[in-house]
Amino acid sequence: MDNEDMRSKDTWVVFKIMGEFVEGFETLRPVWPSVSIFGSARAPRRSRYYKETVKIASMLSHAGFSIITGGGPGIMEAANKGADLAGGRSIGLNIKLPFEQTTNEFVHTSVDFNYFFARKVMFVKYACGFVGIPGGFGTMDEIFEALTLIQTRKIHDFPVVLYGTEYWSGLLEWLHEGPLKERMISRKDLQLFTVTDDKDELVEIIQRHYVRRQRSSRQHLGGHDTP
Repeated sequence: MDNEDMRSKDTWVVFKIMGEFVEGFETLRPVWPSVSIFGSARAPRRSRYYKETVKIASMLSHAGFSIITGGGPGIMEAANKGADLAGGRSIGLNIKLPFEQTTNEFVHTSVDFNYFFARKVMFVKYACGFVGIPGGFGTMDEIFEALTLIQTRKIHDFPVVLYGTEYWSGLLEWLHEGPLKERMISRKDLQLFTVTDDKDELVEIIQRHYVRRQRSSRQHLGGHDTP
């Protein structure tokens, strides 16, 4: 098949993308309020961060939040497991990859995506908080995407909490010595996220923001709450 034949099919791809958005919207609308948790797919079950993520997700579930992850192994599995153990709602947004990422056993509600950008929309649209557990490129991508959208006011402001001060310290140092020092970002931009080792603080930050937002929504909409 030559390039011209391949390009002729581009228009039909739009319908596949629309289908992913429609399925995502219909499936995730009932799970509000929710928290999206990101972290390494490579974290073994014996690791410190896997065990701590199970606890964090359980605490957020007990606080009334659904848990959304990428649906795969590692930290994603730990977060879904924490929600499952707490009797909360456990959602996995699985991406179809060449090496076939499978949905972990603790996901209650699963949505499959071919396109990363459609999946990203779902992580943001139905979340009232982001939690970044130590991870790699994918975790960084999701975190900085959220920070960019908040910074540019393309989405409502919500808390982004990075868990694990030791892990994130190098990134913080670089942000101060690189982008901030060179005036690529402002000091105010560094207030868009919080870094902590305190699980109670993490949950409290997200709870406080959610309550404040709900109060503001009721005042604005005359008493009706919407995500």
